[in-house]
Amino acid sequence: MVERVDINRLLLEMRTLKSQTQAFGVQPVDGKVAAPGGVAFGDVMSQAVNKVNEVQKVSSNLSEAYVRGDRSVDISEVMIASQKASVAFSAMTQVRNKLVDAYKDVMNMPV
Repeated sequence: MVERVDINRLLLEMRTLKSQTQAFGVQPVDGKVAAPGGVAFGDVMSQAVNKVNEVQKVSSNLSEAYVRGDRSVDISEVMIASQKASVAFSAMTQVRNKLVDAYKDVMNMPV
């Protein structure tokens, strides 16, 4: 049997959610959900991915310079940069996995 939705209860829940998001300062920006500072979530994620990319490029450049025999590059610098790149990429991967799980949870919610 199909359960009927009480429209008044649904409207009350929607108003409650709206007031909760306003309490946290979440405002839409150009159709996107934004953080209290007015920055869209997609922009924050894009900046984070670009930062990880920069860290990996620095690591790659240092390791290539060390392999070429550049005397100004120390092995400890290369190893530290490599570890930074590894940690940054692992963190980004974990965030991506959590976002995918959250998306799946939302998509599997009954309407």
